[in-house]
Amino acid sequence: MRIILKKYIQHMTVKSGMTVGSLVNEMEKSGVLGAGKLAKAVNIMSEMFLDPDYTVFLALAGPMVLGGLKKIISDLVEGEYVNALVMSGANIVHDIVDSLGHKSIQGSFLACDEKLRDANLGRVGDIYIDQSGFEDLEKWIYNLLNSLPKSKKQSLSIYHLLHEIGKRIDDKDSILKQASIHNISIFSPGILDSMLGFHLWTYSQLETFKLDPLLDFTRLSDIVFQSKKSGVIILGGSIPKHHVLGANILRDGVDAAIQVTLDRPEGGSLSGAPLEESISWKKIKSGDHLASIIGDATIIFPIIVAATLEKLNDKRKK
Repeated sequence: MRIILKKYIQHMTVKSGMTVGSLVNEMEKSGVLGAGKLAKAVNIMSEMFLDPDYTVFLALAGPMVLGGLKKIISDLVEGEYVNALVMSGANIVHDIVDSLGHKSIQGSFLACDEKLRDANLGRVGDIYIDQSGFEDLEKWIYNLLNSLPKSKKQSLSIYHLLHEIGKRIDDKDSILKQASIHNISIFSPGILDSMLGFHLWTYSQLETFKLDPLLDFTRLSDIVFQSKKSGVIILGGSIPKHHVLGANILRDGVDAAIQVTLDRPEGGSLSGAPLEESISWKKIKSGDHLASIIGDATIIFPIIVAATLEKLNDKRKK
């Protein structure tokens, strides 16, 4: 078999004062390993954001809000770069609690968890969370639910509930707030696996209240069917990844996708599976516009977004 050599690897140059976009351009010259994948992700994201035919889905799992990505994501929602979100219940909770004024605290991986428990602090990695925020969340969500008409609470979609929550949040940097302002649907199929889900359940034991997740899939399928092109950005994995890719089976798969995850493929988990694996399930059409990056999304995603926005700005100037 004859091997065709297309490009030689060029060594990267780093200079004082260079922009993020310039650094990613150097990575693209190398074109291999993680640097090559990151540069490819920037090109894919730029295509998604520039082409009006794309419907862009953003899937969030893991501590993305706690890890400092809240404003980056809400800015993308505000700019209408993304058209739908699929979020874990935890990220929704953290967005609400943060917006209520309970900020996460810089901590340590080497913490004494018994002492944190006694101080009413929960730990996620090196992030501490004052659990009084969840108590305020319960009161806040109960007041919200009490304000809804009883007829609406008899059968309510999750995305509609999240829209109502977003409308009542005062924080303009909230992801849910910006989604409500711009009428962008947020889906959370695993919402019961969160403190918000727990509070919703306890409320349902006291008052008339029923969530109907089938209404959510109807709304999500409508968005999928209406998409001329479908692009997916996945941070983490888990249920949000599977839900958004699975829904796109309805249109024979997504056209382009980016994934940033710390999970590895060797264990066979969905979270660690490379995007190419989804082609066999008809969740993705082909391997041409895919970038799977193994790494910490709190490092990699801001770089991808910054370089993409720089590229978009340069194109608009021309």
